[in-house]
Amino acid sequence: MKQRSEKIEVKAEAAAGAEVSALARGLSVLKAIGEAASPLSNRELAEATGIPKATVSRLAATLVGSGYLRQSMETERFSLGPALLDLSNRFLRNFDLRAAARPHLAALAEFASASVHMGVRDELDMLIIDSIRPRTALITSRIDVGSRMTIATSAAGRAYLAALPDSEQRELLDQIRQASGENWSALEGRLAAGLEEYARLGYCSSFGEWHPHIHALGFPLRGPRGERYAVSCGGPAYLLPRETMIEHVAPRLLETARQITAEIGTH
Repeated sequence: MKQRSEKIEVKAEAAAGAEVSALARGLSVLKAIGEAASPLSNRELAEATGIPKATVSRLAATLVGSGYLRQSMETERFSLGPALLDLSNRFLRNFDLRAAARPHLAALAEFASASVHMGVRDELDMLIIDSIRPRTALITSRIDVGSRMTIATSAAGRAYLAALPDSEQRELLDQIRQASGENWSALEGRLAAGLEEYARLGYCSSFGEWHPHIHALGFPLRGPRGERYAVSCGGPAYLLPRETMIEHVAPRLLETARQITAEIGTH
């Protein structure tokens, strides 16, 4: 009886492993479509994910049936479905920090004539969850909710990194090192400078590093449940030169961070 019970447990574990693998593959399909510039075919999905074409077909059919994907009747290509939008809205509703921070960030955007973005970490990027453009600016950065900024080169990403506890910071730096490969030697010094900048000034900068024509300053925030965010304030380099950002924008940026922190009662 004991041997039979052990066999049943092994089969159950194997089945659970297969389910987890299917889930991981389904998520890979969603991510590939989300990152693509246009809808993808079965073959393109198989190439992008490394998943066999027959398996991709089954996964895609399941995701279409649940509303997470759409399939064009004309081309049979796949794009993201409305169920993901509903899921995203539910996700964003949990970020109550946005509601508390938005008036302060809007005031910062108007003062600096710059775009202000709030992001959360997603792997080695900051995923933008709120974006505010000043009413007074004629030209602003084209970054919107759902856009990404690399942690290693963006002001928001560096501020996020700098505010992490030592152990988490080392772990993230190691992930960046592994992902950057031969570029690490050039990147390492810039990241170290960003950590020192935050320790000395309370913010991080990125002058043409994340994007050659964008200047930005960033600061970190912690939500009421300990969740971590980062804010970027920036725009076109020719409208916001380095001197303007440091002398004019930085003091207001730091005051904005203090105001939000005081209002939500975190530090």
